[in-house]
Amino acid sequence: MSLRTQLKKIMPSISTTEQEALDAGDVWLEGSIFQGKPDFSALRDIPVAKLTADEQAFLDGPVTSLIEMIDDFAIQGDKHIPDHILSYLKQNKFFSLIIPKSYGGLEFSPYANSTIVATIAGKSSAVAVTVMVPNSLGPGELLMHYGTSDQRDYWLPRLAKGLEIPCFALTSPEAGSDAGGIPDVGIVTMGEFEGKQVLGLSITWDKRYITLAPIATVLGLAFKVQDPKGLLGGKENLGITCALIPKSHPGVQLGNRHDPMGVNFYNGTTRGENIFIPMDFIIGGQANIGRGWSMLVACLGAGRGISLPALGAAVSQCSFKSSAEYAAVREQFGLSIGKFEGIQEKLADIAGKTYLQESMRVLTTEGLGIGLKPSVVTAIAKYHMTELGRDILNSAMDIQAGKAIQRGPQNTLASAYFAQPIAITVEGANILTRNLMIFGQGVMRCHPHMQSMVEAIHSDHKNADKVFNSIFRKTLGYSVNNSLRAFRLGLLPFTASSSSKLPEVATYEKAVNKLASKLAVYADFSLLVLGGKLKQAEMLSARLGDVMSYLYAAMASIRYYEQKLPSEQRAQAAPYFHYATRWSLCKAEEALLAFLENFPSSATRKLMRVLTVTFSAKMPKVNDNLVRELAEQAQLNTEFKKNLTHLIKPVVGDGNYINEQAYLAKLDCLELLAKVKKGLKSREFKSGIRFPITLDNALAAKVINATEHKQLQSYNLKRERAIRVDEFDFNMNLISEKADLKIAN
Repeated sequence: MSLRTQLKKIMPSISTTEQEALDAGDVWLEGSIFQGKPDFSALRDIPVAKLTADEQAFLDGPVTSLIEMIDDFAIQGDKHIPDHILSYLKQNKFFSLIIPKSYGGLEFSPYANSTIVATIAGKSSAVAVTVMVPNSLGPGELLMHYGTSDQRDYWLPRLAKGLEIPCFALTSPEAGSDAGGIPDVGIVTMGEFEGKQVLGLSITWDKRYITLAPIATVLGLAFKVQDPKGLLGGKENLGITCALIPKSHPGVQLGNRHDPMGVNFYNGTTRGENIFIPMDFIIGGQANIGRGWSMLVACLGAGRGISLPALGAAVSQCSFKSSAEYAAVREQFGLSIGKFEGIQEKLADIAGKTYLQESMRVLTTEGLGIGLKPSVVTAIAKYHMTELGRDILNSAMDIQAGKAIQRGPQNTLASAYFAQPIAITVEGANILTRNLMIFGQGVMRCHPHMQSMVEAIHSDHKNADKVFNSIFRKTLGYSVNNSLRAFRLGLLPFTASSSSKLPEVATYEKAVNKLASKLAVYADFSLLVLGGKLKQAEMLSARLGDVMSYLYAAMASIRYYEQKLPSEQRAQAAPYFHYATRWSLCKAEEALLAFLENFPSSATRKLMRVLTVTFSAKMPKVNDNLVRELAEQAQLNTEFKKNLTHLIKPVVGDGNYINEQAYLAKLDCLELLAKVKKGLKSREFKSGIRFPITLDNALAAKVINATEHKQLQSYNLKRERAIRVDEFDFNMNLISEKADLKIAN
């Protein structure tokens, strides 16, 4: 019995659904990471993402006007997104960011799409999700890639003009993460359509969690097709298929709503029972029956790589900006709270991770922008950027404390706090994404021989043994080379290569190379020792996926620092860069060590340690000095910090505006505040019970003049407004504070 035959008995076969997922998408930077040789040349050759003139004009015009129109607190307290907001979105083509210009769309780049969605999310999660969905996985995307010319000519212009609102229904009550297990079925049959007997499908479906379904006019639907009567002349079970069905089609049920954490974007159900549709309703026509799953997986990049990471970036920038300003303005025990190390530790973590979020957002959309659909990278971005957003937001809540938990128009965090968990549940729940998708897809797509080897193992071809043996020899050579490289880098770490011209980058580039070399060895031994059981060893495989993810994040951090930043901003950005990159490398190393500690074979574990010279953590950690440096830098009003929070657009009177005005006023008064403190210390005048009285005493003692007194009083009004929270009467009607705002300005 050959080795191939023995392996065939113990290795599980790959299902059709799994095979379609593996075949979809491209391999990009993650391939070189997995193979132990991160491709920094390819990283540096990627064109730097920039907004075109049209894209910038759209941000400066319609997006800015939209943000000024939005009252997010009112949306949270109402039952519907206001009609004038929805009308504005339709009229200004917010639903056609990805539709080609030839069909009346805007045809913006992935980077622009991400930036627009994230900028809106900085103001309102509900409106951002409303814009996000038509520009993510859905009818528009599917029609562009797979629709017939007649379907594209009819539907895309209508979608571009906002005449139609689309939704896409995949998730069923019985099939969430296991989307391939949807029970919704279409039976091939003859039926009546527009007065004629035609061949079509009788579909029964029950879907939930469908965003925009309650207001959609056209329904994208995924279901399984069966042909029990053999009307198509082939097998009975034909696979997942996608169709486009108008809401007006008889029997289609749309309108019932869910309540997603009170965020109030439209989300709900759709159902239908024995609804007959003609074959022309299938996206791409009858020829695309059974191709639905591969179509969906291939188009997942927009949701996983653009929209959901954009939400993570937006909440991070909002958390960073508001926390840094609050830490500078809020005083306790006679000091700004940003001077206390407990606050600094949280603020530095927010700042460094926000830099990492923006770096990953930019790099991922740059990859999509050059025409790639990297399924593993987009899964990495989706999982880690939504999780980082949640982590950063929790730290911001800690810093802002009581101010953060009192809801109202002035609160900049509450809406995002409710909305952020939603992002981790869609496009593959995060537990699924981390434990099954990232490394599961990565090992098959990124390993140079694994997919062809598995195909050879399960092949029934007469030359299967010969083909398998050839692939097996190549795999052994690949594994030996991986081990030799890892041993050399472990024993002689100074031999790691770097092509960066910046010395601060070169150290980290070498570290990425060293960690990746270990990853390649551990992946090889996992496959060799565990084989098919690795699929069930989710905690082990997830850790290897984490290593891939954190090394990708470190490469994103390096690229952003080297190529996205103007050289004059590097000094300002350095603490952010060091924090983000060190954190990523330490997390990668932590995952590697945890993998080793939990590997089930003791002998293999010891061998892997020796081959990679791995016995303890070696990566440079984030230390207290870096935390202090970054926390101080984060409270300065630098150009880099402005760029890093560019997604947040304050509007006069909103929470971001109130915080920013107080912060800027304090920066303008630093010398005057120092003068007042000096006068108090030298006992030239006495302190008052409240700060305005102290200022009056300073003026009377001629420590400050009348102009300076007025400036400090103005700052104090803005400061008081910034640290105040919204108040309501007994019946929870908002008490207006416009008079105070007018005085402060």
